[in-house]
Amino acid sequence: MNKANTYIEETEKVLLHTYNRYQIVLEKGEGVYLYDVNGKRYLDFAAGIAVQALGYSNEEYKQALKEQIDRLCHTSNLFYHTTVAAAAEKLAKASGLERVFFTNSGTESIEGAIKAARKYAYMKDGSNDHEIIAMKHSFHGRSMGALSVTGNENYQKPFRPLIGGIKFADFNDLESVKALVNERTCAVIMETIQGEGGIYPAEHAFLQGVKKLCEERDILLILDEIQCGMGRCGTMFAWQEYEVKPDIMTCAKALGCGVPVGAFVMSQKVADQSLMPGDHGTTYGGNPFVCAAVSKVFDLFEKEQILQHVQEVGAYLTEQLNQLTEKFSCIVERRGKGLLQGLVLEASTPAGSVVSRCLEAGLIVITAGGNVLRMVPPLIITKEHVDEMIQILEHCLS
Repeated sequence: MNKANTYIEETEKVLLHTYNRYQIVLEKGEGVYLYDVNGKRYLDFAAGIAVQALGYSNEEYKQALKEQIDRLCHTSNLFYHTTVAAAAEKLAKASGLERVFFTNSGTESIEGAIKAARKYAYMKDGSNDHEIIAMKHSFHGRSMGALSVTGNENYQKPFRPLIGGIKFADFNDLESVKALVNERTCAVIMETIQGEGGIYPAEHAFLQGVKKLCEERDILLILDEIQCGMGRCGTMFAWQEYEVKPDIMTCAKALGCGVPVGAFVMSQKVADQSLMPGDHGTTYGGNPFVCAAVSKVFDLFEKEQILQHVQEVGAYLTEQLNQLTEKFSCIVERRGKGLLQGLVLEASTPAGSVVSRCLEAGLIVITAGGNVLRMVPPLIITKEHVDEMIQILEHCLS
């Protein structure tokens, strides 16, 4: 008897149908493997969409959360508590930015960043007609503000009118950004590496050029590191490889490695001239439980030397995917950095069908825009796991 069917039927009776879920029911995880209710094992190269950086069932991480549950889970932000300072200090140190606001998700982090940019501009001239430049093919979330800066017509169309004052430039085209800048421009927002839109890394000259433009015009640069950050590309945040520091950065996903937490982080200059008491808030954001998780994540990144590990295994994964690209004519190209990788497939090989075949063979991969096979595994994978993945993927592509 397939135990999954009962769970699926019960779930579909009560949940709003906004996801077309794969027809498996996951029950537990260990290391880089997931297990469904029928006992089948899957090599996980999705990590809950780049969330489970430390894999599954890490003992130190679990113990930190168990201990915090026994102490205190929630207080609201009307009070101080004992875990938020350490979590915020570690995030600030890792980013080189001074002020942290914890949220519940990446989307909420984008909302906060947009508000901070608008308030910063308002504080300068008292005007409400400021504009933000975002990128085509970007993805920043599905709330109304985050959707407004998401450069995808299909996501936006049913929910218009969205917030105004948003213009879209071409990613990696500096001249297209310059063409949109005017005296009302208050911010440029982009992913350092576009994820959902098809795994497009920013070019060095582009990102550095945008930063220079922002500095010259006192425009805030907002970098979305929700998917590409927290070590996934070999540096703690992807922008650090480009030597371009944002004025505001958003993060989430692997920040808490499974608990719902995000953050937007900003320079002291922006903090001093933007959000003040009463301008922004959250009931759950930065509560004792999630901050205990964030703090332990940073500790484990350092203890396990995650960044060095990603640099080594990421280079090996890149090499193996390049060889796979040469071997199969259905693969158009490989794109990505570190452990954020995409294989672009030709139209006659739909990425969704490859994902389904991989699931049957015990491998979890996901898709991204433009018929791309996306790989965002736990950061603890080894070369042996890469070899196992390649073997299964070769079989499925054949």
